[in-house]
Amino acid sequence: MPFSDDEKASIRADYADAVNMTPKELERWLGTEESEGVGFNREGEDESVGHQSGRRIVELAHTKQADLTEDDYAHMRKVVSYVHRHCAQGPSHDVETSRWRHSLMNWGHDPLKKKSR
Repeated sequence: MPFSDDEKASIRADYADAVNMTPKELERWLGTEESEGVGFNREGEDESVGHQSGRRIVELAHTKQADLTEDDYAHMRKVVSYVHRHCAQGPSHDVETSRWRHSLMNWGHDPLKKKSR
């Protein structure tokens, strides 16, 4: 079932709040060993789900709003859900170098990054 215009607007707003890394920051991060060393790999795949998501987030950043597909909106909603769920599970110490942070960064969210708003 297609998303309504109101649902799309809500998804875009939630996504903009959840993804706090710029496309350039995310691309740079995805090229690191730390990025490639975290996350769940589906059977038979070499790249983690989060790393795949990060590449998709970069693609979405370069997509005009009018060109976003239903699948794009579904992925954006998945990103928001992941970020919200995992932010609630953070470690109590060593956050900067934690696998938890690195995994979130693969999904476009750096929990240590200050909000610009």
